[in-house]
Parts: sequence; C-alpha cells; structure tokens
Amino acid sequence: MNLFVRDLTVIDSSYLCETRGMVGESWIVDVILSGELNEMSMVLDFGKVKKQIKRLIDEYVDHRLLVPMKSSAVHHAATKAGYSTLDFMRSEKSIHLHSPDEAFCLIDSDEITIEAVTHYIYQILNGNLPENVEGLEITLRHENINGAFYHYTHGLKKHDGNCQRIAHGHRSPIELIVDGQRDEEKESAFAKRWQDIYLGSKEDQVDISTLSLSKQAKGIDESTILVSVIQAPQGEFELAISKQETEILDTDTTVELLANFIADEVKASMPVEQSLQVVAYEGVGKGAMAFR
Repeated sequence: MNLFVRDLTVIDSSYLCETRGMVGESWIVDVILSGELNEMSMVLDFGKVKKQIKRLIDEYVDHRLLVPMKSSAVHHAATKAGYSTLDFMRSEKSIHLHSPDEAFCLIDSDEITIEAVTHYIYQILNGNLPENVEGLEITLRHENINGAFYHYTHGLKKHDGNCQRIAHGHRSPIELIVDGQRDEEKESAFAKRWQDIYLGSKEDQVDISTLSLSKQAKGIDESTILVSVIQAPQGEFELAISKQETEILDTDTTVELLANFIADEVKASMPVEQSLQVVAYEGVGKGAMAFR
C-alpha cells in the first residue's frame, strides 16, 4: 500500500555553486510512503506524516546554507564551541562565513543538485520513520512559474525563527503590473538585476577587522567585498562576499520592504501618470504587494 503527500513543505535555503556563487532556492517536497497497514488500517497517519517529516526537513535542511563538501573550493573548520568557518574559494568572488553550525547543511557531494539534496533528505528520513514503513520516495521540484523569477539570499536578524540565519534564500517570481497589465519586459529586467543576488542591509555592514574569519579570508580586498554581521537570538552570523554579487538596501530585507524597494526602483523610470503594482514573492505562494 502506498501513501502520498504532495506539497508537504517547501525548502527555502541557499547553496554554494562555483559558477553562480550563493544561490537562493525554493524546492517543493512530495513524499510517497509504502508499507503494511498498521492497527489503525493506515500506513501512517497523515497528521504524523506531515509533522514528523516536516520537522526533520526543517531541522536539517530548511533555512540553511547547503555546502558541497567534496568541492575543492570548500574549506570548513570548527572554531569555538558550536561555531565554524566556511570559505568558498572563487578567486576575487570568494565567499567567507563564520556562523553557528546550525547555519550550514554539509552535503557529501561535489556540487549541490536536486539529486544530491534528495539523497541527503532520504538518509535523514529513512531512519526516523515507523517500522511498518517499508519504502520511501522523495521528490523535490520547482514551482512552475509563468514569467520572470530570481534567486536571492538574505538574513533577517530581527526574526525570531530560522530566517535570522545570514545565508538562506528563495526562488521567487516577480509580477509588475502597469496600469492593470503585467509588464513582462520590466519583470525580466528586474529579475536579471537580482539573478543570484545577496541582499544585505546597510546597518549590518561592519569593518572587516571585527570579523572572526579564517586564514583563507585574510588579505581580502575590502573595497570589493561586502562585510556584514547579524547579531540574532541564534548567535552571531558573519559574512564576506563579493560586492559584484550583492545589493545593499537602506532597510531590512523582509519581503514587505523588498516589495517597497522594487516599487520605488521601477516607478522612478515610469511616467508619473502610470500606476504600478508590485507582487513580490518570498519563495512559493507567499509574499507582499506594493502600490505606486
């Protein structure tokens, strides 16, 4: 007997790629369980499926930075208790972090792919399900988006959950509605601007001398590197990343404020008499609207 759950949860994380850098991603998770019926004539109660599997995915994968540990570009080392440094060497676009261990998801692969992440989740779930569950199939998939979208990474220091981690992200559609009609040209232009972007807040920038980075990060050119620190309930998160792959806002980077930022940027090049509605997404099926 098979039991399936579609759209069980969404993973909103970021991953490291030697070509693209730090990439925000959103994957929808579907599962199929097979096994004998239990005393309740079920393979597993739907409520328990959602709670148990979602809890494990949230704990080990969601809102973390996914790291391909077999990549020669990766240098990971423990520092003080519960913290580690992560260096991703990409010449002038290297990425350096010092964060609590819970900010990272270390995957035994030379690159992060849907297949690698699916295998990692399978290993976690396979040993944490009831004995009557004999088979487990996991599918990670992208949302079907009709139009432009971008991948962004950020951290929200004022958030009381895992969004405070400095490097988690989303794959997000964008809708720009001018005088009641979607403007695909404007949507594509803004999506290109924020393709594989790190969105930081001006108030989080600090002097590089204050960071607890590794020896691989010593000597980096501060004129070309964005340096940020997030002090949050889960700890201190430090990041140094190429300015070529970032955009700095005067505000926090909540989706509400991102919608306002997009609206101001797009409206600035439009005739005054035209109306603009921005629909900004934070991953799959949620977001904020702004009007100008």
